[in-house]
Amino acid sequence: MERTETCATEPCASAKTRSVTITLAMAMLLASLGTSIANIALPTLAEAFSAPFAQVQGVVVAYLAALTISVVIAGWLGDGYGLKPMLVTGLAVFAAGTLLCAVAPNLWLLIGARAVQGIGASFLMTLAMALMRQTAGEMRVGRAMGLLGTVSALGTALGPSLGGLMIPITGWRGIFWVQVPLAVLALILAARTLPHGPEKRKPRAAGSWSMIDRRLAPNLAVNILVAAVMMATLVVGPFYLSLGLGLEAGHVGLVMAVGPVISIFSGVPAGRLVDGWGSGRVLAVGLILLTVGAMLLALAPDMTGVGGYLLSIIVLTPGYQLFQAANNTGALANVPKDRRGTVSGALNLSRNIGLIAGASFMGAVFAFGVGTEEFTNALPTDIAAGMRLTFLLAGAMMLVAMGSHLAAVSPPNARIDRHYPRNRH
Repeated sequence: MERTETCATEPCASAKTRSVTITLAMAMLLASLGTSIANIALPTLAEAFSAPFAQVQGVVVAYLAALTISVVIAGWLGDGYGLKPMLVTGLAVFAAGTLLCAVAPNLWLLIGARAVQGIGASFLMTLAMALMRQTAGEMRVGRAMGLLGTVSALGTALGPSLGGLMIPITGWRGIFWVQVPLAVLALILAARTLPHGPEKRKPRAAGSWSMIDRRLAPNLAVNILVAAVMMATLVVGPFYLSLGLGLEAGHVGLVMAVGPVISIFSGVPAGRLVDGWGSGRVLAVGLILLTVGAMLLALAPDMTGVGGYLLSIIVLTPGYQLFQAANNTGALANVPKDRRGTVSGALNLSRNIGLIAGASFMGAVFAFGVGTEEFTNALPTDIAAGMRLTFLLAGAMMLVAMGSHLAAVSPPNARIDRHYPRNRH
């Protein structure tokens, strides 16, 4: 039997669905919170351990590297042993890693504990997406994916703010102690509320990539390009605002907060559009907004300053949420239940590869455009030149992404968007 208990009434079933949604959203929140909350503690950690910044960066890199390496493995294990058992296992690993971070006596053990936490986070991100697809009704998959996008943005935005509040009161250990009860609560909720799937045997012997249909290649490729562009805004934006436009640190923070706030409020509406219009149409609209937003970032701030930058972000960010909801929905739309974990892992892997590429390659393009890596010695016009080059390239990348999407859905290799609802009345 697939479930050990059933709800005989509609209110009971609705309450159970809400409980499952809350649990999966909490898992996604923890994973994204873990990604961003440690960044603000790096100066404090450098002082606490008397370590150079290059070593302290390992606290962030270890988490991201472990998460990136583990996402496909997490999905494969979920398909083989069951999504619920593996998510519960991931929550236990995440909670244990977080506790080890909080009590770590030295920097190297802290870095190791962060790697453990990142492994747990890979299960949370990957299997929460697969379970959300499994439990959402066919007509509500888009908004379910939009909700996960909203929660992910909320966790990423909340991390620096929560860390900034905790560190003066509790020291750097507080940013990890605050996550421990949240992880334990999510673990209890997952064990009690998530539905039981069918009995699973050991995973297939075939490699993870051989299990992924070729039709998903465009989704994964475009995911890399979009993630790289979005990371470029986070890497290049602060330098341009502070050194190019001369804003103070507090004002830079306020301007940079606009994107995450828009993400929080646009995720669920983006998912509703996917349910109403179909993932293919919404994905195209998202890519158009991303292209326009990237081109605006290349040109508008140089002409109108902060106003132009904000206008660009207001166009770019909803485009990203539309793309994310549509791409995840489309990729998972016709995937068999026993492969959803692997496909979710592949989506997260491609996104993480894009984030890494955005931080490294797009950062290098910006430095090339500025003409030096010593940004503090560069003129505002040099910073503006780097900004312009970076986002002209970003706009070109979005045009390539649009071409890839159109090629994937056009004859003779048309892919029918089966997720598009045939009857809305």
